[in-house]
Amino acid sequence: MRRRQFVSLLGSAALAPLVAPRVYADVADDCGVPAARHDGWPLASGNEDKLIDRAALCRMADRLVASGANVHAVLVARGGKLAFERYFRNTDEISGRRVENVAFDAGTLHNVKSVTKGVASLALGIAIDRGLIRSVNEPIFSFFPELADLRSPEKDRLQLLHVLTMSLGLKWVEAIPSNEGNNDEQRMHVAPDPCRYVLSLASAAPPGQEFFYNTGALTLLSAIVRKATGVPLDEFAREALFGPLGITEFEWIRVKGDSDAGGGLRLRPRDMAKIGQLVLAGGRWNDRQIVSKAWIDASMRPRLEATGPYFYGYLWWLGRSLVNGREIHWAAALGRGGQSIRIVPELDLVVVVTAGYYQDYSTQAFQVQAGVFRDVLRGISLPG
Repeated sequence: MRRRQFVSLLGSAALAPLVAPRVYADVADDCGVPAARHDGWPLASGNEDKLIDRAALCRMADRLVASGANVHAVLVARGGKLAFERYFRNTDEISGRRVENVAFDAGTLHNVKSVTKGVASLALGIAIDRGLIRSVNEPIFSFFPELADLRSPEKDRLQLLHVLTMSLGLKWVEAIPSNEGNNDEQRMHVAPDPCRYVLSLASAAPPGQEFFYNTGALTLLSAIVRKATGVPLDEFAREALFGPLGITEFEWIRVKGDSDAGGGLRLRPRDMAKIGQLVLAGGRWNDRQIVSKAWIDASMRPRLEATGPYFYGYLWWLGRSLVNGREIHWAAALGRGGQSIRIVPELDLVVVVTAGYYQDYSTQAFQVQAGVFRDVLRGISLPG
């Protein structure tokens, strides 16, 4: 297993002291100020949070509009309060169909794509917390006795841990626009038994050795949660995760009876921010422990080197950004098209972005999405 030293993002250390607040230029009274919706979010009104340059965030949002960037929402929470919220009118894609001129707002459910994976990780953690699943070291085939004919000495080494860290080592072609109709993700969804399809794939590397992004792993996770809890993943999440968070509206696609844990979830951006705040707070929301801190800490610990400069925990990406010469560490649930929940512990910060670049894998599209997060960081006072 290849690893490099990487500081734990959500350790027990206290936040570093912040520098003295700067004086910011006045902005319109209603620019980016979150509205009360009685959804459990405490709100930071106006310029209450002196560490956030709301004028800079508003200018960023105005630039997005002027540039025609297909960004749908930007939300910022700091210190446990929702501090900035801005929605846009733009193009979306719903059930594979392009929809023009959508006016996004706080009530709009949005396709979060692979952000779904991070949510599924939390639901699985709750199942383990409740003793419904013994541990991440459980052999995969212990959950699928009906697939015993697929076992081999190599595949018998597969554990739930390898699902969570994308290290199953199975040969897999992820779906991207250039291979539409010729990838394992689509073949899996049309197969009579999606789990059989995934576990029948050839081994390309020993389990746990290398990072191979594999949405098929989430098909296994969804079935495992159903087998362990007695209900599909979306129903378990409604009771165990969404209910305690006050998330009352969501959509979660099912494929052949199981929730699509790889990318089938639709959430409102404010509820995405709740997921981020839950992780930032060590599994707590409004003084209630929803997911154990032990699971959050384990999920945020770097397990493998992943794509590019990133690391991977339990279905969460771990990375860092350089802002004004300072390296800022973050954890994130990231989804195709520009969907993201990013958590910055040293700034007590959650940033949510939704966008519509579902079929755009260009450098420009990536730069737009990453640029929003960079601009938010530039609008926050950094630790001294």
